[in-house]
Amino acid sequence: MKNETYRNPQAKRTRIRRRICSLVGITALLLLAGINRAGAASSSAKDSDSRHWIGTWATAAQPSAPGQPQMFRNQTLRLIVHTSAGGRSVRIRISNTFGDQPLVIEGAHIARRADGASIDPGSDRTLTFRQRASTTIPARSMVVSDPVEMAVPALSDLAVSFFLPGPASATTDHALALQTSYVATGNHAAEASFPISDKIDSWPFLTGVDVVASPGGATIVALGSSLTDGDGSTQDANRRWPDVLAERLQKNGGAELGVLNEGIIGNRLLTDSGRPRQQGGPPPLGAFFAQVGPLLGEAGVARFERDVLAQAGVKYVILALGVNDILFPGAFVPATESVTAQDVIAGNRQLIARAHQHGIRAIGTTIPPFGNAIFRQPFFDRFYTPEHEKTRQAVNAWIRSSGEFDGIIDFDAAVQDPAQPTRILPAYDSGDHLHPNDAGDVAEGNAIPLALFGALPATH
Repeated sequence: MKNETYRNPQAKRTRIRRRICSLVGITALLLLAGINRAGAASSSAKDSDSRHWIGTWATAAQPSAPGQPQMFRNQTLRLIVHTSAGGRSVRIRISNTFGDQPLVIEGAHIARRADGASIDPGSDRTLTFRQRASTTIPARSMVVSDPVEMAVPALSDLAVSFFLPGPASATTDHALALQTSYVATGNHAAEASFPISDKIDSWPFLTGVDVVASPGGATIVALGSSLTDGDGSTQDANRRWPDVLAERLQKNGGAELGVLNEGIIGNRLLTDSGRPRQQGGPPPLGAFFAQVGPLLGEAGVARFERDVLAQAGVKYVILALGVNDILFPGAFVPATESVTAQDVIAGNRQLIARAHQHGIRAIGTTIPPFGNAIFRQPFFDRFYTPEHEKTRQAVNAWIRSSGEFDGIIDFDAAVQDPAQPTRILPAYDSGDHLHPNDAGDVAEGNAIPLALFGALPATH
């Protein structure tokens, strides 16, 4: 495929993604075929290796916006990811969860990144899939690579490279990577110096990296919206609040605690944005939502199985959804989709119960302020209403006082303006009065009590 053909869809898709990121960004069943196949792939990997695995990096699979998938043919992707915990054995997860055609991978490698698209050649490892160099991932499915021995440092950059003979449509992707990755024409997965033909700022297909840990190691999953995904933080800087949490854990006795970011822009706790009833929202945002709705992902209660329970070594889940359930109705989607505080509470209770059924501790987070929140293009500034604020306050009061969570993180208190508690502190505001900037993400990451995750000093 010619580079011009590749660039134009990406540029258009990037513009749409940036517009979505101006705002945050079904009940408990996913598409059964996708879950069952994904579960089978995960089980196969666990059955073939009895060692204790934890997640060191992950991202949530998203469907592409209608008519906007990236296309690859005879190209190699070199995707850059940032680890949380370290280990000496590693494996990856590649997802075709939202694909309607088989995905062919030929030649996959993993290595420590040196700089840009270059890797440390001494660290390069060939990845196989059931001892084969290539694999075909069925539609609505995923695959886990065979493990390889490799020293993976904590808080380091890895380069995962794989060749797509194509045509391959990135119908499974992660839009807000906030990380530059690279594309080359031809098969260059094994090359230390990567011949860049293009750059991308998303993560197509790759959804996880696991490492082996001691039996005491564990995974923390952050399930959230764009506030978790890092909207408002700096590109290529790893300043999302889960990144800050990972850094603090490494410095304070939590070396074998992996932190996985399963945030999705515009994601909601209760509602799947791809459902037909979500269409028909009022102007000006309703028409925009019609273009991008599916990209905002399945409801948190639906994706909990794949994005939390199916991860390796999970012992903790941080629940950080609900703000978009409050703000979307009457803006992006019809006002008839409005939710009450009790609806949001019920959704959280469902996830708490499901976590406890699997021996996972559920940690609640308060919803930060959204006073004066705006969407830039098309411009909209009517998200805040007294009714929305009342709902936020009621949900936060329940989170703080109910005792139903196994722990609490007060993001609201961490970033609010003491002089105007319905607004985010100006020093923490990325500019849309909703998403924190780097300083705000650091404040949220520092507000997390490390004692929630085991025998760590309660003073940190």
